[in-house]
Amino acid sequence: MALPVETFFLHPDAQGTLQSQIQQMIAQGILSGRFQRGEKLPSTRKLALHLGVSRITVTIAYTELLANDYLTSKGRSGYYVSDNAPVPPAFTPSQVGPDAVDWTRAIGQRFSGGDMPRKPADWGGYRYPFIYGQADPELFDHANWRLCALKALGQKDFTALTTDYYDQDDPQLIEFIARHTLSRRGITARPEQILITLGAQNALWLTTQVLLTQRRRAALEDPCYHALRDILSQSRCHVTPVRVDADGMPPDAIPPNTDVIFTTPSHQCPTTNTMPMHRRHELLERAAEMDALIVEDDYEFEMSFLKSPSPALKSLDTDGRVIYVGSFSKSLFPGLRLGYLVGSEPFIREARALRASVLRHPPGHVQRTAAYFLSLGHHDALIRRMGSALHDRREVMSAAIAAHGLQIAGQGAYGGSSFWMRAADGVDTQELARRLQARGVLIEPGHAFFSGPSRSRNYYRLAYSSIPAGRIADGVALIAEEMRALSDLGLNAVGNWP
Repeated sequence: MALPVETFFLHPDAQGTLQSQIQQMIAQGILSGRFQRGEKLPSTRKLALHLGVSRITVTIAYTELLANDYLTSKGRSGYYVSDNAPVPPAFTPSQVGPDAVDWTRAIGQRFSGGDMPRKPADWGGYRYPFIYGQADPELFDHANWRLCALKALGQKDFTALTTDYYDQDDPQLIEFIARHTLSRRGITARPEQILITLGAQNALWLTTQVLLTQRRRAALEDPCYHALRDILSQSRCHVTPVRVDADGMPPDAIPPNTDVIFTTPSHQCPTTNTMPMHRRHELLERAAEMDALIVEDDYEFEMSFLKSPSPALKSLDTDGRVIYVGSFSKSLFPGLRLGYLVGSEPFIREARALRASVLRHPPGHVQRTAAYFLSLGHHDALIRRMGSALHDRREVMSAAIAAHGLQIAGQGAYGGSSFWMRAADGVDTQELARRLQARGVLIEPGHAFFSGPSRSRNYYRLAYSSIPAGRIADGVALIAEEMRALSDLGLNAVGNWP
């Protein structure tokens, strides 16, 4: 029986070359059971005409499927589904009743229920996505990343692609980080003092597991990166939130019995404030007095497009007490999940052993692709392009915020990709976000960044990294409109409030 050509179609959102899309379409038809063994496929000419592609594209796709035993050729008769093609499962899954396990008792430690906010999976479909930490397809260098990935797949890099490094990392990536990335932050480190991680969050988790126990105390900024607070809570250590000011974490507010201090001095999360040099020295002195360690999360230092960033806290460290966390998630794309830890060799040794017991190492092909992208200068070019675009968007957003009378609570003096905003005291920004989402506007409520039961609910973050400059003013206007509507509701409910 011949398969009708009408059953073949290319999905409009499919990725890859036309040839690969056709291969995938036919393979999925066979694997799903829609195309049965012995059934004849349309001729290459007929399918090409139906799909609107060249005949050679269909021929090459058929040839690849023939080589992989999905199809077979019968002389001049044409192509058929092979008798050796994979067969879909013939069984029907049995119905399973409710679990007999009482999971409320069986689970010994809970990791769900944290403060990690959920961003809509289809955020790119919103007209005004003021959301943080997503890649902008208009700015990313797709072509050169693809070339670097193909280069990393080549025979020359077969070892990097296939080897189980166990607890080691790609030497080319380590060398580039040591010689180029860290030197820009004033940091000197040997390969033995660098560990590749699955992003900054994985680096913070490894650090917490190695340094903290149920008897030790950690100090973290308030407000802070919400995932860090979840990580510390899961470790069951004692946690002290330290309220930040315009200069970041005040050293004299850190309790004297603190063992590990977590801070974001270059670009405080989420206020975007930068810790001045005098306070950085004070923080190092305070840590030395307590014999405490400092974990420096140096995210977004690459986004310093207004002026050169201050030296990293790690570069001022003469005692070896600062552990440095870096990431390529913001400067490349978050799905890359590639970061790194820099610290004294005894600490890195333990973090390396822990990482190996959990996941061995980040995939070698990902590491080698990133090493090529960095070493060939594509990353630097991307940073310059992003810096220019973010500078323009920042100016547009700043003007729109001022025009509509919205209040900025924090804006990075060196650049960055977001504004930390404050609404009137009676406005709940979770409700504001819900109302705005219905109008195509995405913002990030700020309550999750704060610690304790009485969290501030009138803060929010506006990012300009994922929205074109031409849409910013209209989006800010909608935010101001909904803000006024919520303020009016509050006034009507309670009489008056500031």
